[in-house]
Amino acid sequence: MFTGIIEEIGTIERIQKGIHSAVLSIRAKIVTKDSKIGDSIAVNGICLTITAFFPSGFTADVMHETLNRSALASLIPGSLVNLERAMAANGRFGGHIVAGHVDGTGTVKQIQRDDNALWYTISAPLSITRYIVEKGSIAINGISLTVAAAEAAEFRICAVPHTMAATTLNQLKPGDLVNLETDMIGKYVERFLHFPSDEMSDTEPLNLKKQPENQPLTREFLMKHGYEAGR
Repeated sequence: MFTGIIEEIGTIERIQKGIHSAVLSIRAKIVTKDSKIGDSIAVNGICLTITAFFPSGFTADVMHETLNRSALASLIPGSLVNLERAMAANGRFGGHIVAGHVDGTGTVKQIQRDDNALWYTISAPLSITRYIVEKGSIAINGISLTVAAAEAAEFRICAVPHTMAATTLNQLKPGDLVNLETDMIGKYVERFLHFPSDEMSDTEPLNLKKQPENQPLTREFLMKHGYEAGR
């Protein structure tokens, strides 16, 4: 588990590509301290496992599924990446709960300067934007940010100078792909509301897409799921 508060900007030193996978060698100093093989590191918001160390950094494997669902495939040697170690039990949550499991990618649509801050407009598919709400949290390339505005096909965030200096946000340009992880609470709530009825067989294939998209919140629905009306 992570918080979206970036500890260090690392550099991709080498990429060893397999048929459907890759091994990243990343130059870093801070996140390797007190780390060991098997520990989790968020690389641009994606939870990866340290597989080895070398004098100036660490290596991590990237599987087929991760390459398909993220923007890691667009990295090249020399690319800068946001790095964060897993949250320590005695630490502070400066950002929000980030799992490191990205929902997909978005595209930087527009960047506008507003005095000393920058506004980023990012387009994304409806399968992602449905979980994004104004004033809610979003992880962009692993950075915990607050949603300033949300529409059906895009959303906006505003980055202050410190965030731009401490992360790779200032490297982005229109057209770039970014990794997106939405707040997990919304996904759990949706699954609960659309989950098949209790009468469904345990062996029947689960297909949430068959459930109604806008199931009405009725008294009967609440009673069925354990709500007891006050007397």
